[in-house]
Order: sequence, then structure tokens, then C-alpha cells
Amino acid sequence: MPTTNRKKQKQGRDTAVQGTNDSSVVSKVSAAAQGYFQDVFLQHFVSKVARRAPLINRGYYVRWRAVDHCVKRFLQITENCPVRQILSLGAGFDSLYFRLHADGALDRAVVFEVDFPDVTRRKAALITSNITLKGMLDPQLPSLTGPLYMSSSHYRLLGVDVREESQVEEALGTAGLEWAAPTLILSEVVLTYMETQRSDAVISWAAKLLPQSLFVMYEQIHPHDPFGRIMQDHFLKLNSTLHALQQYPDAAAQTDRFLDKGWEQCVCLDMNDFYLTLVPEEERHRVESLEPFDEYEEWHQKCSHYFILTACRGSLTAQALLTHPPASPVSSISPSWSPIALTVRTIPVCMEGLGMASTLVNTGQVLLTGGSSRVGRGAVARVFLRGLEGWRSISVEPPVDLGVRLYHTATSVPGGGTVVYGGRSSPLNPVRGLFKVTHHPCGPPGSLDSEDQGAVKLCEEQIVCTGDPPLPRWRHTATTVSHKGKDFLFVFGGKNESEAVLGDGYFLCLEQQHWTEIPVEGTAPEARHSHTAYSYHGGAVVFGGLGKSGVPLGDTVVLRPIERGFCWERIEVEPPPFPRYSHSAHVIGEKLVVVGGVWLHSVGVPGVLVINLTTGSSVEFSLDTTSVPWPLMLHSFCSELTDQENPELLLIGGGGNCFSFGTHFNPQPVTVDLRPALG
Repeated sequence: MPTTNRKKQKQGRDTAVQGTNDSSVVSKVSAAAQGYFQDVFLQHFVSKVARRAPLINRGYYVRWRAVDHCVKRFLQITENCPVRQILSLGAGFDSLYFRLHADGALDRAVVFEVDFPDVTRRKAALITSNITLKGMLDPQLPSLTGPLYMSSSHYRLLGVDVREESQVEEALGTAGLEWAAPTLILSEVVLTYMETQRSDAVISWAAKLLPQSLFVMYEQIHPHDPFGRIMQDHFLKLNSTLHALQQYPDAAAQTDRFLDKGWEQCVCLDMNDFYLTLVPEEERHRVESLEPFDEYEEWHQKCSHYFILTACRGSLTAQALLTHPPASPVSSISPSWSPIALTVRTIPVCMEGLGMASTLVNTGQVLLTGGSSRVGRGAVARVFLRGLEGWRSISVEPPVDLGVRLYHTATSVPGGGTVVYGGRSSPLNPVRGLFKVTHHPCGPPGSLDSEDQGAVKLCEEQIVCTGDPPLPRWRHTATTVSHKGKDFLFVFGGKNESEAVLGDGYFLCLEQQHWTEIPVEGTAPEARHSHTAYSYHGGAVVFGGLGKSGVPLGDTVVLRPIERGFCWERIEVEPPPFPRYSHSAHVIGEKLVVVGGVWLHSVGVPGVLVINLTTGSSVEFSLDTTSVPWPLMLHSFCSELTDQENPELLLIGGGGNCFSFGTHFNPQPVTVDLRPALG
């Protein structure tokens, strides 16, 4: 390639990387404006304030909180030093200096910021033209043309390409950086945009020249799972490739990287670990109450794909290292992994949706209700039908409108029909009432196998119930159970607009349409949502979910029928499975088959877990998705067991809002062959 073309490509990539600064600062301003953190200075670096989605606000909060935690700790342990320094690489429009100055935290401290000359020129112009910002610098600023664009007693702004080591070293020396003084080096999603050889050189250079230093880095990890692939594709489209991910794909690799490059100690935490262990519970509660929120899967996945790292040189800065999370029962889990990967195949039908509910209404017929997709939120039910030529989607005539609802339940009930219960239209608006949907094929018997059939008839009626109903809710379960010869709908758990988790259980007598009190003995499972409950020997088996603390659960609890009513019994599963939520589950014989979901474990994504309900044994199976040409995200999806003799699962919908990288919908249903898992 001619040198001129290579130079133009490099300039284009550099411009794209600089553009990430502009979008990032707008998101930080949004989070600050909603009260996630205090920063009155960021707004001066944007021309227009835009409110971001709650998920993005939370994501930028945890980034801000992690960096703030490290900076404050560094300033605390160096408070008696005659000189201490903060060196921010690729600082962009960060307001760190102004926040620290306003807090009176820069006694004997200097903040050095380094970024592309174009970025620093823009920043210098914004500062000098703003009364508030300029007033926080020395009254008489020297006129500078670069690479030092601004010089004040506690602030130096340099325009140098961070990749050019010698130029950076010379510019910092000229600007007054004291190489032997305690120094915090800060890199927020900066080094990964460089070729890995270049970023490695920066890490080595800093270790060599700064013998009393703390390196703080915030970047991405886990590029190869579905969320990671979408994340990578997003930055590729922006012409801002994440280079470091390929060589350093996880926290362990990043830790080894720093140790190999001359740093004495290193601690690297993903953002789930940081948030759940280093952010106080009271602060987490404050943050979680700021905005209506119902994107737990995407929040945990975002946090599992970013890390905060501290590495030190010298005994003083070692005191500022992040602390490792305390050992928890989950950290000691060592599941039994089968060497067999279960085969996943796509079905060539366009069908997508998040938060739908499904039920098998007849052999080869799946009723789908609610959910949202690229074209909006669906109020009209659909049917997925298997004919002679395979699966296809057919319409409902006349249309059955159950209202806009997500994260509801659709439960097949004895005697025929499906009960649709709960859900929400938004995180502030639960859906009230129950509907019963009955299914009648159009046309003469046998026409279900006809390729000419284009519609089915569904009849819906609202169920008017007596008794004391449950609070409105979503992300709950509704399961058929039996007591004294009568069938009941057992509603358990979930959440609503005022309760983060619910732990109550209610019984609806299907014959009398009456909410009935039935005695339940034993210790009830802790409150949860996004769990599963499946009918089992007249009762139900509950697995997993997301608990009150925001941590996934991994318990297996059975609601067993007894003479007086029911009794909760916990099954001790060995080896214990990884906790997860937003999965699906089915009982096949005496085996509980759990599919997909979200966990906080760092290895891969959940596949299929098989628990023997008689012996309490468990085995984890990974999924072979090599034939699936797109990222398969198995949360907020539906699943149905379509063939008992040759067990095969049909998975429909799923995906999620992948932080600021765009919303992903699984575009087609897939099947999972369960035969190897069930013997």
C-alpha cells in the first residue's frame, strides 16, 4: 500500500478515536445531570446536554466511581509527600483537575493531561473562553503554542501523541513532571485503541521511568462471547478497533501483562466485582433508585466486559492497589463440565423479540405473546407452527390483542387454554388482570400440516377473579400445581415498580377463578425475579433468579404437595451450579434442564445445565454454536420442548440492549439437541 494511503488511513483512525471522547463526555454529563455523581464542570465541555438511557447512565457511573475510587485512594496515601502527580493519558475532555481543585484535593499535587494536539487545542480554547473553568487556573497564564498548551500551578495540558514515547517523555520533562515523585498514571479506554505493541510499550515505559507510581486502567475484556462480539463490531464500525482484546482477553491476561512489563503488583477486577464489593450497599441503593430500570441482563453483561486495574511500582503506591473481593460461596464453585457440546441449529424463519412469553398449545404449535422487537412492542399474539416443510410463523385471525406487555407469563392449564398473567408496558407501568386464550385451528382436522394454512383462530377472554390478588408484577413465574384434586396457578416472585424483588406466592383456583390461601410450610426461597418454576409432581421446582442484593441465585427449591397444602424443600445439588437468572427451564422425567441465562462467572456464557432431581447431581453443557452465523444471546428469550421422544428445545427470541453498542435481537429461532445431555 502506498505510504500516502497508509498515512490517510492512520489519520482517519486517529480522528475516529478522538470522536469517542466527544460521545463519552456527553454520556458523563447525562449521568451527572441525573444525580449519579457530582460534577458541575463536565457541562462546560459539551455544546448540548443529551439525556442518555438509564443503562448508559449506570454504565458511566460505575466507570466514574471506579476511577474516582482509585484517585482518592492515591491522594490519601500520598498526602504527606512533598510532591505528587496525576498523569492522565488520552485525557480528552475529562474534568478531573477541576473537580479535584474544587474539592481542595490538589495540595502539593499537579495534574498532567496528554492527548492528541487537536483535542488539547480544543480543550484549551474551551477552558480559556469559560469564566468558571478559567477562574480555576492561575490569574496570569503564559501564552503557549504547544506541545504544552496550558500551564498553571496545578495543571498542565499537553498535546502529544501518546504513542510517541520520546516526544511524550520530552514534553512531560519540559512541563515539569518529576520522575521520582509518586505518580498516578490514568488510562480510561485509551491504550486499547493503539496497536498492542504500542500500548505494551507505553506500559513498559511508565514502569521504567516512574519508580513510585500507580497505573490505573479502565478497558474492555471478553471479546469472544456474544456481547463481546457485538461490542467489537461496534468499535470496528466506528473505525476504532479494540486491539488489546485479542492478546489480553480477560482480567488474568491483563494482570500478567502488567507484571511482565515491569510492574511489581497488579489487581484487576471486572466491574461486577468492583460494584458489588467496593461500592457500599447504601450507595448502590441510592444509585439504583435514581431512575426506573429493568435492564439487569445488559447491566451485568456490560460490567462483565469492562475492568478496572491497578498496578504499582514502589512500596508506597502498593497501598493504593484495589482490594481483591472477599471469598464468597460462588467463588469456590467448581461445576462438572461435560466434554460434550450440544448442537445448536438455526431455523430459517425471521422471528425476533425480547421479553415474550410462549407456551406449547398443541403438538408443533407454539403460542407467542407480547415482547418487543425492531418494529416496536407487540400487543398481538402469534403462532409458530411446524408443518411438513418445517417451522413457520402464522398470523392470528381475528387478531388477539392482549395489550403491550413484556416479562409476563403464559401458562398452559389443564383442560386446555393458556393463562396470560402480569408483565409490564414500561418499568413504571405493570399490566393488571389475567386473560385466558383458547386455541382453535382454522379449517378441517389435519390441516395443521397443510402448507396452505396461513392463520389460526385464538379466542381470548379476561378472567375476573375473586379473593385477594397478588400485587401487579413482572419477571415472575406462574405454574400449574394441584391440591386436593383441584388445579391452581401458582404465582411466585417477580418485581414491580416499587419493589425490586418479590418473595410472595399466590394460588389461583382455576375452576373457581378465586385467589385462594393454601398453607405452605418450610422455609420459603428468598425473594427473586427472573427465575424459573416448572410443574413437578403436582408442585413446582424453582431455580435461580436475581436476588435482592442484585446477585444471581443458584438454588433449587421444590414446592411439594402435602396433605395440608404444600411444603418448601431445598435440594442440595452437587456440584453446586453457577448462579444465573433470565434463563428458561423444563422438567424432563426426573431431570431439570436449565437453558441460557446470565451469570457473573467470567468463563463464557451459560449453556445447558442438567440437574437430577432425584440424586441432586448436576452437569453443565456448553453449546456448539458454530453453525449460528450471528451472536446468540440467551436471555429474555422463550423456550419450548417440542419433542419428548427425541428431546429437542426450540429457543425463540432473545437478545438485549448492549449498552451503547446497539440493541441485538436474535433474528431466528434455534434448536438445541438435548439427547446427549439426557443420555
